[in-house]
Amino acid sequence: MTTQNNKSTDQNHLSADKKSLILGGLIVILIAVTPFIFYSYNSFSNESKVWETFLFEITTNFPSMYHYAWYFVGKFVPLFLLLIWFFTCKHWWHWIILVPIAMYAFQLWGVFEQNFNMDEVELIYIIPIMMVLVPFVYLVRAKLFTSVRGDDLQAFEEELGREQSFIGQIKDLFR
Repeated sequence: MTTQNNKSTDQNHLSADKKSLILGGLIVILIAVTPFIFYSYNSFSNESKVWETFLFEITTNFPSMYHYAWYFVGKFVPLFLLLIWFFTCKHWWHWIILVPIAMYAFQLWGVFEQNFNMDEVELIYIIPIMMVLVPFVYLVRAKLFTSVRGDDLQAFEEELGREQSFIGQIKDLFR
């Protein structure tokens, strides 16, 4: 009976490994095609403001579809890669990746809305996100390092209350 249980456990383990390998391969392929996606803007016309397919038609306020596609892929590809990084990262700090994700998402929305000052306004929208994420990530870091070092809360508070130079504070962040 034990051998049969071990065989079924081994088969489940192999099945999970196979799924992980397939998912990893898919992620590798998606990352590998990003240069082709990025340079796809070269296939658009530099003279027309309309892109017509048999399914839809897009008209732009940009000087041409070439410029619109250039802006679009310039925002989409980094957002795409950051999303892959965020969803595949196993480090405790991966939540801070949401800040550049939000920045590129707002910029991509600006391209969709055909807003020409898209790279100037997103800071207004990202500041509230940063005000929540940065302290959250720092508190997670503090909690992790406290549990790893075995420090009690009082020693941690004393360390925070100690006066340090700016350089000393930066060094403390990375120790």
